[in-house]
Amino acid sequence: MTLVKKKVPLRKCSGCSEMKPKRELIRVVKAPDKTDDSGAVIEAGGISLDLTGKKPGRGAYVCKSAECLRLARKAKRFERSFSCRIPDSVYDAMEEELKESER
Repeated sequence: MTLVKKKVPLRKCSGCSEMKPKRELIRVVKAPDKTDDSGAVIEAGGISLDLTGKKPGRGAYVCKSAECLRLARKAKRFERSFSCRIPDSVYDAMEEELKESER
């Protein structure tokens, strides 16, 4: 019997820009926009931490440290990834949720 070594998926942290295994990072997700029948956007998708890695939408990754989240916020990397402006209140909520998950 031969053992097949699985390839570990790597992702880049939006804060420190280091390539790390996907399991060591937290996914930040922008939910899909809600549209009406004609395709016009009714409501923009919200941005949140995806601790399970299963939420639908566009994703970006950050280390499990509040410092990396601050670096990504300062460089506006999530705004660039999601092509939208992110209010400070969303960043503050993500930072609080990240601190809760660190415990």
